[in-house]
Amino acid sequence: MFTPHVLLKLISIFLLSLFLSNCGGGGSNNASSTSNNQNAGDSSSIYDVAYKGLTFYHQNIPTSEYTLPPLSDAKFNTLSENNKRLVADKLLSTLFFGYPLKTLQEKIDSGTFISSILSALDEEKTDKAWLEAYILDENIFDQINYNEQEGVDILSRFYMMKNLDKYFLHNWTAYILTQTIMFSPAYELDTTHDANIENVYSRIVSMLNVDSGMRYITYVHMMSEDNWRRFRSPEDNGREMLELFHLDENDLHVPIAGKALQNWRLDSGGDTLIVGLNQNTKPLTLFNTTIYNGDDFYRELVKSPLFIKGITTRLVNYFFPEESTNKKSKITTSILESNPETWQDIMLQIVFSSEYLLHSSRVKSAEELFFSLSRKIDFKHKKNTLHEFKNALEEMHQASMKYKLGKYSQVPLDTLSFSNYHKYIRERIFLRKSNPLKENEYDAWDRQGWGEAFVANEMFNFNESNITNTLESFVTYLFNTIISRNPTREELKLFHEHVTFVRNDTLRFDYPFDIFRKNDDPQKQKEQRESSKRSITYLILDYLSRLTETYTYTYTKVQ
Repeated sequence: MFTPHVLLKLISIFLLSLFLSNCGGGGSNNASSTSNNQNAGDSSSIYDVAYKGLTFYHQNIPTSEYTLPPLSDAKFNTLSENNKRLVADKLLSTLFFGYPLKTLQEKIDSGTFISSILSALDEEKTDKAWLEAYILDENIFDQINYNEQEGVDILSRFYMMKNLDKYFLHNWTAYILTQTIMFSPAYELDTTHDANIENVYSRIVSMLNVDSGMRYITYVHMMSEDNWRRFRSPEDNGREMLELFHLDENDLHVPIAGKALQNWRLDSGGDTLIVGLNQNTKPLTLFNTTIYNGDDFYRELVKSPLFIKGITTRLVNYFFPEESTNKKSKITTSILESNPETWQDIMLQIVFSSEYLLHSSRVKSAEELFFSLSRKIDFKHKKNTLHEFKNALEEMHQASMKYKLGKYSQVPLDTLSFSNYHKYIRERIFLRKSNPLKENEYDAWDRQGWGEAFVANEMFNFNESNITNTLESFVTYLFNTIISRNPTREELKLFHEHVTFVRNDTLRFDYPFDIFRKNDDPQKQKEQRESSKRSITYLILDYLSRLTETYTYTYTKVQ
């Protein structure tokens, strides 16, 4: 009796065999289509299933076998309190996640922060049926077919996923890959359609869910119509696959690839990938082996050692854009020593490494900042919030999955692009408080913003008899939530001078920053104090929106 997990894998193998039979997949003479294990029902050996030397499934290598040294709990626990928060926030926000400050501090104080995040990423907690129904509920999220709704749904999914678990990791992995030149759906092109966004992204997530290896995932992607919509002729497609995945710019290899792909084309009339019968029948030499047709070309490309080196190099460049070429080369070499076969082997090895968490600096992507902030500040959305975010990404020139060659620069730093980045974070996130009376009114403009729980009095030390200590505690709380550090003496002085004043019972105006104002009506007093606290919050968040630290990951000063 097959388990559902094994059965799903066997079905995918069967479907692949049908796909290959329609693509001229039997023309190579270097191996026959086979499984290395004759008893396919044995779940312990499903990872041996292969097609002409291309193994379909791989288990992730354990952290203990990472050759790019990971940051351990023991090392993390030796950091200063400030550095612990910085490193914890860097790890979480890189993964598009975050926790309210009190929750984060509890996890840090546990002494097992790093290992607990790793363990969580190996567990399944997400209710996928609920999640998909929720983000497609038109009463909660706008469904607009002219704004690449498929891309907005992906952003909405990250916004709503409650747990940093295995399913979250698979979605994050797919999202990072589709931002790169390797897997971008490239919806900016006339030959691509919105559906290609969902096809490319969902295929990666689905294949990750059944432990598909990165060679197999890439092989299936390269043979897909989605890929051919981006690179449309045999020579163009062959050249780009060599450059994208092998970093091979040898023009002598392009005619060979074109010859192998001679019967492949994107039909302009039917707008469909065609694999004809006029395939090449003469032996061609490439990848140190003999190939004949398109299936051979794609399969042997991903089987080559140059494939692993190429994709590792691209991902190292993605996560370490500010480092020197020499340093990136050393990091790549270190990862390759672990013999990675899954995307997780590379991507988690990078983001959990001491090199990344302690010794690298770069600008945060808008997604890293938005998704982490939304969880830290009890952010509430309105129906079109994620559509607005998607549009804002375009204005920042950080559009998700749009560009033919992926995001050339993960975060463009020209004046216009970054000013739009700052404008969105400041005006749409920091300077908007959600109206609690509109909790169930998703159409309401004032539903969007940070929630009252974010600045509840129990989140800091509220002392009615000591305005100075209360203010300093509140400022410190906001600084640590947003930028993971305490305010300086100068910063505390700045806010103290702006917010505090000498009380005078003869004053005839309401001071907007007086969180201690008194009123004979208890309810009115609470409303007035909350209004003043909101004004102070706006003031401090406006200041934080102008700090470089809000938008960057910094080096950690380790003693």
